[in-house]
Amino acid sequence: MMMRIGLTGGIASGKSTVSGWFRRHGFPVIDADRIARQVVAPGEEGLRRVIKAFGPEVVAADGKLDRARLGAMIFHDSEKRKQLDDLLHPLIRKRMREQMATCEAQGCPVVVLDVPLLFEGPFTSWTDRTIVVYVTPETELSRLMQRDHLSKTEALARIRSQMSLEEKKRRADAVIQNDGSVASTERQLAGLLKQWHLL
Repeated sequence: MMMRIGLTGGIASGKSTVSGWFRRHGFPVIDADRIARQVVAPGEEGLRRVIKAFGPEVVAADGKLDRARLGAMIFHDSEKRKQLDDLLHPLIRKRMREQMATCEAQGCPVVVLDVPLLFEGPFTSWTDRTIVVYVTPETELSRLMQRDHLSKTEALARIRSQMSLEEKKRRADAVIQNDGSVASTERQLAGLLKQWHLL
């Protein structure tokens, strides 16, 4: 029986550090963000759906999705954001299920589902255990401002558009504190997996 671990975090909590560790240690990782990019690649059904709904101006000169333009259209419009989710989420979930089935067929003992909106979607029913990568609100804000070159107001708007890290922490089976060094984060993760008899 394959164990399915759901991995999530906040918008700048350092989840990619943890999923990178899993990959380097041979754990298969199904990355929802990566799949979300794949389903809107040129020639994909997702891109056709987005063009039909939002118009040809969402395509850049190179034929790829113009993420900045689409983002500007939907960011302050919850109806359009929901419309985009309704178009793409079924495609993303289908591809995730296919990758999980492949892992199971290959006899993988564990698979990691790296999903930013783990608790907002149906994904908790897909997982056996959940891990949240947690940082303090101050750390999350400063990292996001630095990473994406945002003003404090812009960064706070993005953070508030998602479920709070406090709420994710409350729902998770395990929490990895990521305010300190990468080494400290990796030690916590290794300790947790030993506790779960996976290392």
